[in-house]
Amino acid sequence: MRTIISRGWVMLLTVLCLLMSVAEAEKVYIENEWGFVEESMDISGGIPEKATGRLALIRDKGVLRVATEPYFPPQEFIDASREGQDQYIGSDMELARRIAQKMGVRLQILPMEFTRVLPAVAEGEADLAISGLCFTPGRAATAEMSIGYNFAGEEAGSALLIRTEDLESIPSLEALEGRNLVAQRGSLQETLLAEKVTGYHQYLRVPSVMEVYEAIADGRADASLVDIASARAYLREHEEARLTLVEEVVFRQEAQYEGDRVAARKGETQLIAFVNGVIEELLRDGQYQKWFEEYTEVAARLGL
Repeated sequence: MRTIISRGWVMLLTVLCLLMSVAEAEKVYIENEWGFVEESMDISGGIPEKATGRLALIRDKGVLRVATEPYFPPQEFIDASREGQDQYIGSDMELARRIAQKMGVRLQILPMEFTRVLPAVAEGEADLAISGLCFTPGRAATAEMSIGYNFAGEEAGSALLIRTEDLESIPSLEALEGRNLVAQRGSLQETLLAEKVTGYHQYLRVPSVMEVYEAIADGRADASLVDIASARAYLREHEEARLTLVEEVVFRQEAQYEGDRVAARKGETQLIAFVNGVIEELLRDGQYQKWFEEYTEVAARLGL
């Protein structure tokens, strides 16, 4: 009996060891309860030979295609003095270049309207979406989301933007009854504004956040919800626009949703795990924040 038990334990331990070896060799990246992949991949040697799916395809083709809407300084915008792929600059574009560099492939930036960025990934037109994307449960339901980056701290969230002259007449969302609203199509702020204000007169939806600012400044719209950090950066450099944020009307993201995200096609967890490895390096040395500050200055010099 003792001999039988001993052999049984030996067999059990052997099976467990084999299972552990397989699990380690074929690591599975699981989405957490919030809908993004927390695990990161060892990126020190580039794309691993055992990579599968989109990550392996990127390696084989030698190119990483990134969808972005290049009208959101300082994260993604255009320097008209440059040509070709070099004209797309900003902290997010540096992130895209770093990911391609770590993969050992060429980067191809695909400019498009914001509403096309995530569909382009879902349809296989692009490998990644890097475009100042904040986390929403809806986005996580249709795409793989990376860990967060570009944490705005106290400036994280959305706030009401109006003309400075209207500060007394529009102190709250309730004061927007019968007013004209504007928002960037496909943005979190578009959804929030439609949910919070139902008695508006007209709701103008425009392709870029820059057009949101312009529509309010020239009187075509009275208010919008905008990203606090990017709006403050814009307002500091464009006092002539006479726009202001209503500090009392602010919507904060839940802590686990803070920061921007890179998105990949649903199911491409290996690709996002590689991206997470790059983001972790940038967060450790503070490089992304350095890029953000650098391109804030560049955007100001370009009048954006």
